[in-house]
Amino acid sequence: MSDLDTLQARLGYSFQDMGLLRLALTHPSVAHEQGTVVQHNQRLEFLGDAVLQLILTRVLYERFPGVSEGPLTKARAQLVNRRALAEQALRLGLGEHLVLSRGEELNRGRERPSTLADTFEALVGAIFLDQGFEHAESFILSQFRDVFGELAEIPNLDNPKGELQEMLQANSPESPRYQLVGVTGPDHDRVFECAVFYRGQEYGRGSGKSKKEAESGAACNAMAALRERSEK
Repeated sequence: MSDLDTLQARLGYSFQDMGLLRLALTHPSVAHEQGTVVQHNQRLEFLGDAVLQLILTRVLYERFPGVSEGPLTKARAQLVNRRALAEQALRLGLGEHLVLSRGEELNRGRERPSTLADTFEALVGAIFLDQGFEHAESFILSQFRDVFGELAEIPNLDNPKGELQEMLQANSPESPRYQLVGVTGPDHDRVFECAVFYRGQEYGRGSGKSKKEAESGAACNAMAALRERSEK
């Protein structure tokens, strides 16, 4: 049995196009080192991220019908942050099968959480291209089954704006600023979109039926982005 056959057995999925699996396991450093046009897994990572977000969002939406956007956003961020995806990749042994440049190998790229997380997303993208949405969904649900069990309930965020302010003011006393950036829909069914800025930089956006709800969503998305950034 080849190494990739062993990996497929561990994944519980068999590729029709083995080239997609090889591509998912090819790190961008290979192209940089060779100085030639070598395909790598970044495009698959981009695709896989979108597929993963969609499927997990739907699971959370259906599993917690009484929970609003803010807590759902936070729960999703916990599922797809770099640390969580790197743990998925480690459990599957993806690092063992990565194709890396010599420099990346010397820098212990096989163990780097960001590299492992990107590879997991690329794998999801590869499965989606190989046999479509249903197979990608089946794979994702099988990998996250235990994690879903831990999400028996999602606590409501009573004060996401306060939580974000506390997070940001750990580095600077300046407060985040919220700005209304769009209003859509008829008068009786308005949807507000707000952005949150901190020290001149936009950190996140949110939408809702009121400015307050939109600002809370922006705060939740900003916190999710900050947590992901800190784990890279």
